[in-house]
Parts: sequence; C-alpha cells; structure tokens
Amino acid sequence: MSSDSLTLCSSVGQPDSATWQYRPMAIETVTGYCWPQSVASGGSIGLHLSSAGGRPVSVEIARVGAQRTVVWADTVEADDHPTPRDADSNGCGWPVATTITPSNDWASGYYEVLLTIDVDGKTRQSHAFVVVRPSANSKNTILLQLATNTWHAYNDFAGRNLYNGGTHASLQRPMARGYLSKPPGAGRRVTTTHPPDRDMNTHVGYIRMNHLSGWAGSAGWPDWEQPFLAWAEQHGYGIDVITNADLDEHPGIINNYRLLLSVGHDEYWSGPMRDTVEGFIARGGNVAFFSGNTALWQVRMEDPVDGTASVMVGYKGQFKNDPVYATDRIAELTSIWSDHLIGRPENHMTGVSFTRGGYHRIGKRVTNGAGGYTVFRPDHWMFEGTGIDYGDVLGAAATTVGYECDGCEYITVDGLPEPTGADGTPESFEILAMVPAAHFTRTTAGRPPKPHEPSEIEFLASRVFDDRSEAAVKRIAAGQAMLGSYTSPGGGTVITSGSTDWAHGLAGRDPQIEQITSNILDRLG
Repeated sequence: MSSDSLTLCSSVGQPDSATWQYRPMAIETVTGYCWPQSVASGGSIGLHLSSAGGRPVSVEIARVGAQRTVVWADTVEADDHPTPRDADSNGCGWPVATTITPSNDWASGYYEVLLTIDVDGKTRQSHAFVVVRPSANSKNTILLQLATNTWHAYNDFAGRNLYNGGTHASLQRPMARGYLSKPPGAGRRVTTTHPPDRDMNTHVGYIRMNHLSGWAGSAGWPDWEQPFLAWAEQHGYGIDVITNADLDEHPGIINNYRLLLSVGHDEYWSGPMRDTVEGFIARGGNVAFFSGNTALWQVRMEDPVDGTASVMVGYKGQFKNDPVYATDRIAELTSIWSDHLIGRPENHMTGVSFTRGGYHRIGKRVTNGAGGYTVFRPDHWMFEGTGIDYGDVLGAAATTVGYECDGCEYITVDGLPEPTGADGTPESFEILAMVPAAHFTRTTAGRPPKPHEPSEIEFLASRVFDDRSEAAVKRIAAGQAMLGSYTSPGGGTVITSGSTDWAHGLAGRDPQIEQITSNILDRLG
C-alpha cells in the first residue's frame, strides 16, 4: 500500500485483529444466497445452495418485522459445491437449487431465508435473505432502505472484504455468520457498562464464542434495521422496504413516498443513489437519517455479465489504484465523498459528515461519553411531547449515541451551536443537540497503523484538506454527534440523528427517543 492507503472505520476491537478472518465452522453445514436480492411481487428468486454431503435442505422463508410470518416452506435438493477462491470478488457461481415466485400477498419487507439440514441427528442452520420491493399500488408513505451496501462491504465470507484488502465485494455469495442473525448477548460494539469496557473484551468474547465474523458487530440486519422496523410496526406504522441497490437500479421507486428512512450504519453509497435521494429532497421529499457514518464512502455498482449489478467496487484507502483515478471520471473515485478530488461532501445531502464526527463510547474513543445528546434547541417541533428542556441529556439510558457519529463544522453564537457551512452543510441546518465524538489516532486505534501508513484521522485530513499536517488534523480532532434538521429550497425536510445507534434507543424503550421518532414519522411520513 502507498502512504495514502488505509483501511479505516470500524477497526477497533476485532478478535485478534491482526490475523482474524471469518471461516465457516469446521462442521458439515449448509449455506446459500438469493439472487436477485430484491424482487417485486410476481418476480423470481433464485435460491443458490451448497449443502454438506448433498443433503436435502429444509427451506423456510419468513417476513420479519413486528412479527415473524412464514410465507413459504419446502424441502429442496441441493449439491455440495466448493467455494471459489475468488468468491469474495466474483461470487460463488453456485447453480440455482430452486426458484421461488413471491405471490401478491407477500408484503414489501425483509424476508429471512432459514436453511436447515440434518447431520446425524444434529441440526445445522444458516440464513440468507431477500427483500420484496413494494407494489405500485402500495398505500404506505414511508420507505426504508436497508443498508445492504454496508453489509456487503463488511461481509468476509470466503475471505476478503473492503476492510482487509479487498476492493470488489460480490453480492452473489452467502453472508458470513452474524450479519443476518445473532444469538442473544453482547452483540453491540458500544460499551454500555461502567466502568467502560475499553478493550471490548466482552464483545470480542461474544464474537468468538458464537463463531461469528469479526466484523459482525459493524453491519447487518439484526444490529439496527430489525429493531427499528419491529418498533415501527408495533406502533402501527406501515413501512415498505428496499435495498441500497434499488435506489441505484430502480430510482423511480422513491417517487411514491413522502418519507425515506436510513437506519443504523449506512456507510456506502453510489453516485446514482445520491442522485436519486438528492433529487427527491429537491422536489420536496423528506428523509430521516436515523443513522451515522452515513454515505461516507463512494462506491460503484458494476456487473459486466447480465446488466444487473452484482459487484460493489470500493478502493477506499487504495484509491490511487482505482481505474478512474487521474482520469476525466475522477468524480466517480471510490474514496470518501468529502475527498477534495470528488468535491461532493455528504453534508450536501445529510447536513453532517463522519469527517466532523467520529466515535462515541467504543474502544478508546470518548469512552466515558454520556451515550446521549445535550439538547440546545428544545423548542423544535421534533421535541414536542417529550418534556425536554435546554441542557437536558437525551437518550443516555439506552446509549442512543454510540459507535460511529456524524457532525459538521460549527461556531458558537450566543451560547448556541451554529453551522459555518464551510464543509458543505446547508445554510438552513439547525443543530438541535450534540455530544462529543473523536476519530482514531495512532495511539487510540484498536489496530495501530504501520509506521509508513497514516492514522485514520490523518487519512481523513489528507482527503478533506489535501493536507495531513498537525494543523490539518487538529481541525477535525474535536468531533460531534449531531441531531439536526434542515429544509431544502424545494420544501423537503431532512433529519439526521448523527449516530448509528438511534434504533437502540427504541429497542431500549427510551420514552423520549420513542416520542421524537413518532413525531418525525407522523409529521414527515
């Protein structure tokens, strides 16, 4: 790697991080994936399976929301297929074991595909997933995009992901253990204990004990989207569901909705995705980013075979190896969106950026942070019915602020934070509440960089400012997680939580987080 190369974000606390890679458990098992990963009613889903010893596979498909509702079950014959050495970048290439056609009564949503085989009287199971896109006549006005790009970026099934040297992540392979289902226990990477677990021993032990991917605490369905959707449906909200890639391949799908939701860790966005969402906002559409680290990295969705994107390209710290580097396609560079070479900071869309945020209550960063926001503008409509006053701390009991956080450059005017707009934050953005966050340095990173490599904060400074001097690093050293809002000239309202972990406030039944979420969904959806 060059001196500008770095694999960054979510690097702290990986099990034996220098050597750890996911490997399937050393037992006979079953695994598989669906293609396509999203389908409209009446379309076809190909289920690709590999079963140890060619054992028949019991397949159960269930929509998961407030309830788990089984919609299809059968026993499928399957062969035992090897996993290609390049499956991480080019896919497994397994044949279709069976084809499933969702009927019209399959509501839009996330569908769990439970795979089971019997090995000498012992049950072996794994999971796949598929998303059913909404029908054209859906009556719902709220649309949730699952952060599937981020799931794939972290997925280390068969070897590499975008964090251990990979630059191409195939969507046509199983998800490693922990991304689609987790056993009870310390699945969050954020410390919620006092004293804080700075070395994350509890989480690392949980990962190892359950044979999960070392990155399973950083991405996936059970971490954020599942608890959010369960809460929303329990409270009567009808929400349709799509994948990240659907905004790239089916941009018109967003036009039937008043409110788009991003939940949890939604880190990887393609150019067409941003074009779709920014156009939606400009036309008066509303977006709630109940997420953090949102749209940090630009990726490209590609597939040279049949026209359906099946590979996500992300060079990240290896951006100089990206074929578009130093060409007239530099705007497509798979670096951070705030890279001075791209000139399209995510602030333009979300109001905030990870470059001005960092980490809260994870590893060795802001370990003793409040886990909640300090409120500065309690009169905003978002806080109606909460009883919140100036200076109150919001969401701390459930550690609603944690893991990765987004903020913006600001100054203090008459005791209140005001965005400068110098980093791309819209003029109308209001900072409603915030709490400190900070990036990893050479001494605080769980995996310290090699002497010739930049630290995370140095890398970010070099990409944003084209300068990684001490002065440049200092400009982003004191970050914030910001809860805020702005309205576009076209009338679209954008909300951001500035934290990946908002959904944990709902899962923890924090009454103020629940009320704020209801206020947003009721007003904007």
